[in-house]
Amino acid sequence: MSLPRHQDPIAAIATAPGRGSVGIVRVSGRQLGPLIQALCGRALKPREASYLPFLDEAGVAIDQGLALFFPAPHSFTGEDVLELQAHGGPVVLQLLLARCLSASLGATSIQNQTCLPGLRLALPGEFTERAFLNDKIDLAQAEAIADLIDASTEAAARSASRSLTGAFSKEIHKLRDALIHLRMLVEATLDFPEEEIDFLHKADAQGQLTRLQEALDAVMQRTRQGALLREGIKVVIAGQPNAGKSSLLNSLAGAELAIVTPIAGTTRDKVQQTIQIEGVPVHIIDTAGLRDSSDEVEKIGIERAWDAISTADAVLFMHDLTRTEFSTYQADDEVISCLLTTKLNSNVPVIDIWNKADAIDLAVMPTPGLTLSAKTGSGLEALRLRLLEIAGWQPGAEGIFSARERHVQALQKVTIHLCHAAQHLESQAQSLDLLAEELRLGQNALNDVTGEFSSDDLLGVIFSSFCIGK
Repeated sequence: MSLPRHQDPIAAIATAPGRGSVGIVRVSGRQLGPLIQALCGRALKPREASYLPFLDEAGVAIDQGLALFFPAPHSFTGEDVLELQAHGGPVVLQLLLARCLSASLGATSIQNQTCLPGLRLALPGEFTERAFLNDKIDLAQAEAIADLIDASTEAAARSASRSLTGAFSKEIHKLRDALIHLRMLVEATLDFPEEEIDFLHKADAQGQLTRLQEALDAVMQRTRQGALLREGIKVVIAGQPNAGKSSLLNSLAGAELAIVTPIAGTTRDKVQQTIQIEGVPVHIIDTAGLRDSSDEVEKIGIERAWDAISTADAVLFMHDLTRTEFSTYQADDEVISCLLTTKLNSNVPVIDIWNKADAIDLAVMPTPGLTLSAKTGSGLEALRLRLLEIAGWQPGAEGIFSARERHVQALQKVTIHLCHAAQHLESQAQSLDLLAEELRLGQNALNDVTGEFSSDDLLGVIFSSFCIGK
């Protein structure tokens, strides 16, 4: 799986762009001793911070800071790693990075008088990729690093931290070990057909498979919750002009994000804000009012509204209770309802939101849907709970680990293969060859989660989403 580029020493600025009190330049590669000598003027003790000047080509200090050297294999990447902690000015860090790149070309080993291969700039995620390739972490842990950096809620950060420490991987390994043991029994039966001993029956293969499916279901539930914490759900607010869409966005966000006026067509473009409900990111999108319009700008906004609706995980269809008695308003709502039915997948829920409950006295509340007042906040808590229900969130779930949609899909494949395996095992004419093949495919799907047998294309997609310097 290793590519020629993985042999190159790499360098990058590991801290975020911009000014800061401290900035870090990181280098990883084989035999960095000559480079360290050129940059620091002396050798460094392993895993011990040294305060010293970082030298340019003429031996003049670029800056003073801490240098840390982690010799292979006891480092994050499994290679020699050098970290230079300097003052966090962008110019200083760029000078230091340039010095690393130029020093590597001229750094000469005292022992063999050969120049080190030239450093190059690291690709996005390449430090973490090398940690994975050198068996310091598995693929699920590598992805957890990016998830921890990108976490938008405290719950998402905690779940990513659990995955980074290996909680998710341990669950996958338990499933894989149980599956391997079951495969061993089936293969033994296939290898020794002349034996009278029924390996599968005596070893309770049926019971083992049942317990494996139950354990898989439990892991799948926690994986879905972890993916939800990472991805969240996309909720689009739709409806006629002046139904209170922008007011609802502002109330949910707790800030005046969208302009609210009595003038129809005020919202011309999408306004988006991410909020969190029980730690779940909810991406709320306010859209232009849906109606026939001759205004070219408003027409573009309405087109964008339908584009947003078509990709939603849920749609809040806003109704104005102060206008529902008018036949023209009802007719327009019915048209929008029909269009929503045609443009959305059948599994995307549409929640009817009856707004402006504070403005009228209702003896009987409209059903179905939720009645609320975006102005006063009445009914918002019921809406939040409904959104969590749609997302499939289970409040109070403990031990959730960070996961991605690809993990969910991989576990779904395992579920399917184990279901087929159970059918073959229960069949009167047991097809052991097919049973063994389904178990093998299930194990391969599990391996995809932790990266035991992942293609280079998959690795490229995963690590390209990382930060430079990670």
